[in-house]
Amino acid sequence: MGKLKVTVEPGKQEVRMTRMFDAPRELVFKAHTDPKAIPQWWGQRNSKTTVDRMEVRDGGRWRFVERGSDGQEHGFHGVFHAIVPSERIVQTFEYEGVPGHVLLETLTFEEVDGKTVLTGQSVFQSVEDRDGMVASGMEQGANETHDRLEELLASQR
Repeated sequence: MGKLKVTVEPGKQEVRMTRMFDAPRELVFKAHTDPKAIPQWWGQRNSKTTVDRMEVRDGGRWRFVERGSDGQEHGFHGVFHAIVPSERIVQTFEYEGVPGHVLLETLTFEEVDGKTVLTGQSVFQSVEDRDGMVASGMEQGANETHDRLEELLASQR
């Protein structure tokens, strides 16, 4: 439904992504916290995502493994710092291919006329870390992931 808006300000350590989904925020939030839903939308279309661990609670850990069509595996993990049902998720995020580069991600779910504005703010340890993530094709991957999420939400309405 919506188009992903990515904001990357020069000299800042953050990336902000915003997109509107044609679904109530409870449904969008559930898609982010249900280990059965994650493989249906998380990651690129030509890959398969497996949820290795997902303890949706403050202090809980998560780990996803994305296997590309070439057979390569890419692991991602973090810790949930705050879960406010249907409103906010605060978590760390680390790509295992580049260990030690941890970012803090805050997802907010705002309902507007039955639709949901999802805003993700990712704060990196340095501007260089942020720029490296942006250069890696993050925006293209985020667009594809959000398109897949929109498709999943449409199938649940």
